[in-house]
Amino acid sequence: MESEERSTFAAELTHWRNVRGLSKAALAQRLNIDPSYVSHMEAGREHGSSQLARRADTELDAGGALWQAWQRTDASPLAPEQPEPPSGTGLLVLEDEAALSFDGSAYRLSMRRLLRNNGIDPVTRYLVRIAVDRYPSEPERSNALYRRNPLTWDELDLTAHCGTEPMGWTVKHDRDAFKEVWLQFQSPTSRFPLYPGQEAEITYSYSVGAEKWGPWFQRAVRLPTRRLAVELAFPRDSEPTVWGTETSMSADFAPLRTAPQRTERGDQSVFSWATVDPPLHARFRLEWRLKNADDAKENDPVNTLSASQAMANAGIVQDGDPVLGRRARPFDLPAEADEAKQVIRELLAAVDRVRQLHTFGKGMGIAAPQIGIDRSAAVVFPPEAGAEPIVLLNATVTESSEEEDEQYEGCLSFFDVRGLVPRPLSIVVAHSDLDGTTRLSRFSQGLARLVNHEVDHLDGVLYRERMRPGVEPIPVDEYRGTGQRWTYG
Repeated sequence: MESEERSTFAAELTHWRNVRGLSKAALAQRLNIDPSYVSHMEAGREHGSSQLARRADTELDAGGALWQAWQRTDASPLAPEQPEPPSGTGLLVLEDEAALSFDGSAYRLSMRRLLRNNGIDPVTRYLVRIAVDRYPSEPERSNALYRRNPLTWDELDLTAHCGTEPMGWTVKHDRDAFKEVWLQFQSPTSRFPLYPGQEAEITYSYSVGAEKWGPWFQRAVRLPTRRLAVELAFPRDSEPTVWGTETSMSADFAPLRTAPQRTERGDQSVFSWATVDPPLHARFRLEWRLKNADDAKENDPVNTLSASQAMANAGIVQDGDPVLGRRARPFDLPAEADEAKQVIRELLAAVDRVRQLHTFGKGMGIAAPQIGIDRSAAVVFPPEAGAEPIVLLNATVTESSEEEDEQYEGCLSFFDVRGLVPRPLSIVVAHSDLDGTTRLSRFSQGLARLVNHEVDHLDGVLYRERMRPGVEPIPVDEYRGTGQRWTYG
């Protein structure tokens, strides 16, 4: 796609999302916006704010291309109106406290925020989002559920106060599983705007049935925040287990830096977690498993983020995409050296994202088709700390030893399983330098396995096709070799 075709922000956004191998829903999750808004932006119906354009450029690692396209489109006389300024302009959240309780049939969320107006204008409203997703790993299943049984205002029973004063509210968005409301700094009998320099405590609460909530709770930092705290309370006899992850502008996925603390309170098990000065746009996600067999709603199934879903969110193309099943296009070198360099940069950026998600004790590799680029390029990292990557352009296996062994392998494109794959113990690979020179490189044992796996990707072959007849991959939770090197005699 040339510059004229990609001159608009909409076209550039579509291009970079496809390059990163992200669905619209996955990009929306990274940007903390509704998936439909991504569709509107890519169709040119919405333009987005300058802040959103910068965030999208960072999340998609577009090197400024998205931000420049946004500025070009914004300068056009046909550019759409800018969205209204956010309700939180100038607001500082001194304290953000969430308390979520489950009584066995429904969840009740109580929020408390202590706000300070550091701006120059009075604040008269505050935006609140309510979003549910019963099956976060199965979007079609969730969509079908909420089409049949949408979230309603009656069941939410939303109430809000500023101090002791009740707050009115008006609806901004009303969708099956997503609501936005403006909490008004006024009641039927009075108005109480938050003036510059003033502080105010607002509280609000609502309820959602277990059949709609799902076993997770997420906090997104959309305003500068000094302290953020979460408390989860479950029936003690449900034997709850709680864990958490965080994402930010600089890291896609990582465990919470501190573990939730458990205490017993009567017949409830309570989990508390807090952080100070969280980075803007960070997201903190708490997930849980309830082991009470009588509660089928919570245990059949538990829909937490799987290994494959985490890889998909990091931009890795998943099994079933046609690009994984066809031979990658070779480079015409040196004529296409610049394009090859760009693909290598894309691969190295993908490795950085993936390494946030998993420990690769055996070394690792990634091929261009796995990030949606149909070119013959791959990089392989040996297991030794600090080892330089092996760059493979136009690679083919020219010689294989007769001696083989079988070891378990994983693949980023279906990372929920591990497969026992026979491979030669030694291979010779022909590959190209950027100047077009052909090299022959010999690899042995674990490095031979890594390189062979990636060259297979360039040929459109997945490791399942290399497994012996009748042998099937095993679930990753049954595999005991994660983080360890392959063993050789």
